[in-house]
Amino acid sequence: MGKAAAKAEALPGFVMVGKRGTKRAMEGAARAGKRRKPRPPLDADSLRELALAYVGRYSTTRAKLAAYLRRKLRERGWHEAAEPGVEALAERFAEQGYVDDSGYALAKSRSLSERGFGAMRVRQSLRAAGVCESDGAAGRELAEAQAIEAALRFARRRRLGPFAERKPDPKAREKAIAAMLRAGHRLGLARAIVEMAPGTEPDLEELSASA
Repeated sequence: MGKAAAKAEALPGFVMVGKRGTKRAMEGAARAGKRRKPRPPLDADSLRELALAYVGRYSTTRAKLAAYLRRKLRERGWHEAAEPGVEALAERFAEQGYVDDSGYALAKSRSLSERGFGAMRVRQSLRAAGVCESDGAAGRELAEAQAIEAALRFARRRRLGPFAERKPDPKAREKAIAAMLRAGHRLGLARAIVEMAPGTEPDLEELSASA
């Protein structure tokens, strides 16, 4: 057995399968070594490159971008004497149009409403993304305008109220209302929809009084 094969055989989990097996094992070990090699600390240029790659891949906000960059700094460290200026970089990206908090808020609101989530869930999501009150105003308004339609979408997907196969017993009714509350719908609207008889055509005007 040659020196290369002996070294490969000493690797954990190595199984000798002729010369080809030895070569594959050694190549695998080399790749593993490369993966373990630490990446260099970040500097201003590499931090900006990371930010550009992130906003190019994800719809995001200033706060989410800053959080991502801070995480990368914790992982890799910082090479320069001056502070990284993460918040300033996120603000500069917003000024340049790479990040649009109000556009993010509208898109998130529309997406959640289409999936059957209510205005309160939209508010929670925007707060979690770091969207300020002014940037999130249009998104919140859209969620309020779509409140009834979103609640009916949720009820249809979960087969509640007018979309149920049969009238629920009191325990099932309370569970259904609780599910709608967790989805971000208001109590009055949730109760009005869940208490509708199966097969009933929803009356949007009546439901608007409950919303």
